[in-house]
Amino acid sequence: MTPITFWFDPVSPYAYLAFERLPQALVGCSYVVEYRPILFAGLLKHWGQLGPAEIAPKRDWTYRHVQWLARQQGSEFALPAAHPFNPLPLLRLLIACGRDGRPSRWQCETVLRHVWCGGAAADDPQRLADLAAQLAPARDPQDAEVKDALRRGTDEAIAHGVFGVPSFELPARAAGAAPRLFWGLDALPMLRAALDGDPWFDTPPWQGPPLAGPGVTRR
Repeated sequence: MTPITFWFDPVSPYAYLAFERLPQALVGCSYVVEYRPILFAGLLKHWGQLGPAEIAPKRDWTYRHVQWLARQQGSEFALPAAHPFNPLPLLRLLIACGRDGRPSRWQCETVLRHVWCGGAAADDPQRLADLAAQLAPARDPQDAEVKDALRRGTDEAIAHGVFGVPSFELPARAAGAAPRLFWGLDALPMLRAALDGDPWFDTPPWQGPPLAGPGVTRR
């Protein structure tokens, strides 16, 4: 089975939709998924980006777009009462639940649906307490080791070139080559093609250097 690393933050609606869509998108493929919670804000800070919700018209478009996509793929979906919200309690809960900080699909599903189904506040203290009771983490989410594990996981994602969520990582095809990264819900067909051995991934558009260098830089 081919290992897939699924880098995600439950604050992202696209991560939720990709999580829900993944089994259907890859039906018939031989794979196993490792779910890796990371802090999206940490990626944005490292790469010098603004989040979609920090640009007013992009925020409005994103909320319309994800509701359309959910309808198209048949996933239950409702915007939480406030967004963005602080995802750290949810991320630490996931880390605390999983063996070696790797939560199961059910644990990820429970957290993602906590956020994106029902329309309630994702960071409501009572809802968070009820969620923790349901998941029964093996460790205290407030332990320093759990917090450190989340920081290390985010740093590891950055070192692998991850710049957004959701991102999917496949192993390198040859010794010394870089892992193959696929970003976003709309990259699922591309991920599927790579798993199917599409020869395009051995051609210059994927393997070669960038097709064009920057002609101008913004100051």
